[in-house]
Amino acid sequence: MPTTARHHRWNDVPREKVNDLLDRRLVTGTRLMLAHVYLKKGCVVPRHSHENEQVTYILEGALQFWLGEDEGETLVVRAGEVLTIPSNLPHKALALEDTLDLDVFSPPRQDWLDGTDAYLRGR
Repeated sequence: MPTTARHHRWNDVPREKVNDLLDRRLVTGTRLMLAHVYLKKGCVVPRHSHENEQVTYILEGALQFWLGEDEGETLVVRAGEVLTIPSNLPHKALALEDTLDLDVFSPPRQDWLDGTDAYLRGR
């Protein structure tokens, strides 16, 4: 477990192009991960679920979410709003406009770290 603090500047963190409509920057600790996620209008994050608890804070723009196995709950989360997503809850999202969100995951998303997040990469 690290015993030293680390300082990051978002502009210095490499920006990964995940697909034509989605980029991200990642900062990880031992037990959590922060991600700046850049979604262009029309970007769809396909339905998925994960063991990681997720907090999504919309900094700019708006995302529409569909929650649950049957996608029965829908809501729009706009700039200045936060959505908490519990472990293993299926969810998908649509960028209603160009959007920047700050996602927090606990524990860190291993699939994002090792590039095996095929649902985002169109594979």
